[in-house]
Amino acid sequence: MKVIKIHHPLDESRVEPGPIVLAMGFFDGVHKGHQQVLKVARAKADELGVKLAAITYDHHPGIVYHQLTKADTQYITPFDRRMALLEAQGVDLVYLVNFTGQFSALNPQEFVNQYLVKLGPRVVVAGFDHTYGAPGTDADMTHLADYATGRFEVETVGEQDADGQKISSSSIREALDKGDIESVNDLLGYAFETQGVVVHGLARGRTIGFPTINIVHPSDQWLPGIGIYTTEVKVGDTWLPGMASIGRDVTFGDNNPVTVEIYLLDFKGNLYGEDVTVRWHTRLRGEQKFTGADALVEQLNKDEVQTRSFFKI
Repeated sequence: MKVIKIHHPLDESRVEPGPIVLAMGFFDGVHKGHQQVLKVARAKADELGVKLAAITYDHHPGIVYHQLTKADTQYITPFDRRMALLEAQGVDLVYLVNFTGQFSALNPQEFVNQYLVKLGPRVVVAGFDHTYGAPGTDADMTHLADYATGRFEVETVGEQDADGQKISSSSIREALDKGDIESVNDLLGYAFETQGVVVHGLARGRTIGFPTINIVHPSDQWLPGIGIYTTEVKVGDTWLPGMASIGRDVTFGDNNPVTVEIYLLDFKGNLYGEDVTVRWHTRLRGEQKFTGADALVEQLNKDEVQTRSFFKI
């Protein structure tokens, strides 16, 4: 998959020749709703015998429109992961637009004229709630055909639901904050994954029979809420089952930073410095403050029994 970076104004020499089908979206999570958009777009591209392209943005548009929130700077799928998921959905080409104040100042007709038309789409596909301009304007899918004036077709994909819940990036972020990984994975259509590097911790787990790896994640990665989880950790090409703790290690103090620690079942070895992928499966419980190490170990033994049951080992 080819990624072409664009800074406003569009340099037409960077546009790939030939007609395309163009999917629009930020695609954070590339969840089931996004997947349906891409499935429709891929089918159109195959029908017409052209490439499937996606137009998306390097960071969340909210950075331009309002004061920063967590949702503007942390993502379900940071950039590399988002690109990999788009490629897995059959996208051939990504136009990655640097979302700046100048770009955001385009009115809907200017965006269509200066970007969509010049990218050469036969069909433009997006979800029913996709917008392509400043909040409060008519930059929505209902009006896109009017702005297109017959220069391309418009295909709008309707709302996608899972068990009666609208599938959206915001609902996935809310579920992540609650630690509801089962709902997250249902809305995504795949197991939620994060990437990080193994670093040294305080080694408390080693002293109580539960040695853990400490994983530092990039600052733009949205993590599950505090709790204990069943996970798998990919080291090289091998997936290792484990149980993860996201929390403040409250048994040993009240002001500890939030860390991600994972106890790998039946594993011994030195993983410091390894770049790893964590796949999140279920939430076992919330974080608890125990009276001491013995009570903590008793609970960890119970957690391990549940984890082994989940993995059937």
